[in-house]
Amino acid sequence: MEEKIELAKNFTSGLIRLMGFEAEVNAFQKEGDICVEVKADREGRLIGKNGNTLDCLELLINRMVNKRLKHSIHLKLDINRYRKRREEYLKKMASQWGENVKKKNKEMIVGPFNTFERRIIHTFLKGEEQLRTESIGSGDMKKIKIIPIKKDDR
Repeated sequence: MEEKIELAKNFTSGLIRLMGFEAEVNAFQKEGDICVEVKADREGRLIGKNGNTLDCLELLINRMVNKRLKHSIHLKLDINRYRKRREEYLKKMASQWGENVKKKNKEMIVGPFNTFERRIIHTFLKGEEQLRTESIGSGDMKKIKIIPIKKDDR
């Protein structure tokens, strides 16, 4: 596993350097995944709008590492803890949306969100007995419908 971690770290460092950025890159194994954490200046350029550039970098590095290894590993990339900050923000927003839906007893559509973000919102609101969620749309970016559950529907 040490070889896979080092390979992921080196590919990430090299790619970011070729993009014209200086960064500190750390990699480690967590729950079967290889996690690569990057600390860099000008994070906005590496993360992109709504994390789009970060998602593309993660996909590219995953493919580069897996091609070299000839078997599949799962790599998670984060830059300046963006994914953690985004997760906390989405949970806060999901809580507000859920309260709004319960208060008004009217469904709400939010988004669009990528797979990572939808999973956070669905999981967070799953604990709410008075609500259910569903993804709507097609492609990678989908919206989420938050639906109030009437007492007789339970």
